Amino acid sequence: MKKLSLLCLAAILIWTLTRCGSQPQKSEKPVQPASAAQPASTADNTWAQQVLPALVTVDTYDDTRILETVQGFFVAPDLVVTRLSLIGGANKIFLTPFDSQQRLEVEGFTALDRINDLVLLKVKGEPRRALPLYLETAPASAKTVYVARPSNPKTIPLRTGKILSYTQVNGTPVYQITTQIIKGVFGTPVFVSNGQVIGLAFSEIADYKAQYLVTPSRFIAELLARSAEVKPLTETRSTTSRAMAAENSRIRGIQLETDLGTITFRLLNETPEYRDNFIRLTNEGYYNNLLIHRVIPGFGIQSGAADTRYAQKGDVVGWKGPGYTLPAHFVPGLFHRRGVVGSPRKPDSENIRLRSDGSQFYIVSGRTYTDKELDLIEKENDHRFTAAQREYYKTVGGAPHLDGAYTIFGEVTSGIEVVDQITRVEIDKGYRPVNDLRIKKVILLK
Repeated sequence: MKKLSLLCLAAILIWTLTRCGSQPQKSEKPVQPASAAQPASTADNTWAQQVLPALVTVDTYDDTRILETVQGFFVAPDLVVTRLSLIGGANKIFLTPFDSQQRLEVEGFTALDRINDLVLLKVKGEPRRALPLYLETAPASAKTVYVARPSNPKTIPLRTGKILSYTQVNGTPVYQITTQIIKGVFGTPVFVSNGQVIGLAFSEIADYKAQYLVTPSRFIAELLARSAEVKPLTETRSTTSRAMAAENSRIRGIQLETDLGTITFRLLNETPEYRDNFIRLTNEGYYNNLLIHRVIPGFGIQSGAADTRYAQKGDVVGWKGPGYTLPAHFVPGLFHRRGVVGSPRKPDSENIRLRSDGSQFYIVSGRTYTDKELDLIEKENDHRFTAAQREYYKTVGGAPHLDGAYTIFGEVTSGIEVVDQITRVEIDKGYRPVNDLRIKKVILLK
C-alpha cells in the first residue's frame, strides 16, 4: 500500500476538561511531544490556512453556565462532527471557526452514534467548507503532524508523529498515533496528505498511560448517511418528553432478529424510564449487530454491550454501556419468571444505589426450583416470595435469586424457544458463545 503522510490538526487548550480520559496536566499549556517537528514551511502554513475555516471550537452550555470547550469540524456545509460524550448535559452549544471570531449557534443534532461516541451537530447560518473523508485504511507507516491553532495567523507550528496501528480500544476500531492529543483538542480531525480526513482524534488512559487515538472516518460517513431531521440537544440524554413518553406507551413490542431466530417482547409501562430508554436506543440503531455476549444455562441470555459490535475472538466484552446508568425501579408484583426481560448492573460493592446499565439487558429462560431452594434464597436475599410466585418458580421456573435486586422492564410474548435454543450453544469459561451470535436487527412494533 502506498505510504500516506498524515496531518493532524488540533488547537491549544482553551478550557480544562473534567470528563475526558486524559492524564492530568500540571499546566494548561500544550505539552511538546518528543517527536516535535521543525517550524512549518510556507507550504504547510498555506495548507493549514485553507482548512482552518472548517475547524471549530465547541463551547457547550447548561443554560448560561459553560460546561466544556472541545473541538469539531465540518463534514457537510451545515454539519459539524464531534465527540458525543463531550456535549453531555448541554442544552446550548456555540461554535467558533478557527478563521474568525464569529459565533455560530447549534440548532440541534441530526444523528448520533453512542458506540463510537460521535454526534452530528446542525449549525445555523451560512454554509461552510466541509472536509472530505478518507475511507480507506491508512498504513501503520503513515506520518502525522500536530498543528496548534496559531495565536499569530502568520505562524502555524507543526509537530510530527505517526500511525502506530489500526486496532481496537474498548471494543471499537481506532488508529493509535504517536502525535500527542491534549484535552482541549479532543474532536480535532486527522488528515492524509491529499487533504482528506482519516478520522477524529481523542485519547484514553490505558495502564496509567495516555494513548492517542483516532476514530476512523468510515464511522463518520455512516453517521452522515443516517443524518435525518434535527432533534433538540436534550434528546442526546436519557430523558424523554411527556409527548414522546405517551407515544412510547402505545408501542406494541420489540422484535429482536437474532442469528438463531426472532424473539419478541413487550416493554412494561410500569417502568417508563426503561421503556423509553430502550425505544430511544432502538431508534438510534444502537442494538443492531451487537453480540449476545453472555449465555448461562438455567438462567438465560444477555446482550446490549457497546463493546461487542466489533469484538474479536478472545476479547473480554460486556463492560461498555452507552455512557450512563438508570435508577433502580423495583415494581411490586413483578418477579423473575421465565420470559421476563431485565437490566443487569454492577455488584452492590461498586453500586450502592443498585443503578442499572444504560443499555444491557437479559432475558430469563430459567429453571424450576424446590421449596428448599426458595427458602434458602429468601433467607440469603431477605426477600419474601408470595404463594403464587413460589408456585410459579416450582412449576414453570425463572430466576428467583434476582427478585428485589434487579429491574424488570419487559416480558417475552413470542420466541422463548429461541431463547432456550441459545442457552444450549457451546460457551467458553466467561459464558460467551464460542461461535458468535448476534442481534442482527431490532425493530419497534407499533
